[in-house]
Amino acid sequence: MPAEAEPGATKPEKVKSEKIPIFRLLAALILPFMYAIARYRIQDGDKLPKTGAFVLAPNHYSEIDPVVVGLIVWKLGRAPRYLTKASLFRVPVLGWFLRKSGQIPVERAGAVRGNDPLAAAGKLVKDGLAVVIYPEGSLTRDPELWPMRGKTGAVRMALEAGVPLIPMVHWGTQQIMPRYAKRISVFPRKTIHAKIGDPLDLSAFAGKKLDTTTLNEATALLMKAITALLAELRNEPIPAEVWDPTQHNQNEIGRF
Repeated sequence: MPAEAEPGATKPEKVKSEKIPIFRLLAALILPFMYAIARYRIQDGDKLPKTGAFVLAPNHYSEIDPVVVGLIVWKLGRAPRYLTKASLFRVPVLGWFLRKSGQIPVERAGAVRGNDPLAAAGKLVKDGLAVVIYPEGSLTRDPELWPMRGKTGAVRMALEAGVPLIPMVHWGTQQIMPRYAKRISVFPRKTIHAKIGDPLDLSAFAGKKLDTTTLNEATALLMKAITALLAELRNEPIPAEVWDPTQHNQNEIGRF
């Protein structure tokens, strides 16, 4: 396995001055605990752009994934931004951190408050920041934790903004916090493996109208790339079919 990237090996991107202190504070609060409970083995970390805007599309199977992905992105020298459930912004303390660090609220149901979240994220992308979007939209329903059918938000943003769309996978967070678990497993110390992919080739969709057909085709291409990366990381064969929750009487959002 590749050597573990050392903490502090790269410097985080130069974001707006009012954002730097909050990211450093979050790192100081979170990273010591996360390093204590797990080691992080990162493959192809050099594929994550050191400057400029991009959309990062990871797999998603544990509720602690955003913390792990954020840690990995930070270790590789970038400050992560997320599309985040709007309900979390109403949680005391947590909501303050989310707002101060420039995270983007998304209403899962009903009317979206304020500006369109994709438009807001697009602005951050234009500012040269890293935006993390989970293309599955929720924790995978696949029994073996393979990526399920994706949603179109990640490819839409990348195509509209004209920025790289980079697939990423990780494996091992389920040992820290199994899907929908309420507690974190601290001992023994776990190992989390991560792998950064090449930017997805979206040239076939450039200049096309972003209708349902185009977005679904691009999303299927993205999910295929994510699944292939995960198969490499897990050293297992790619599943014969992509898990489709609608074919198994499952909701695609929330717990199931």
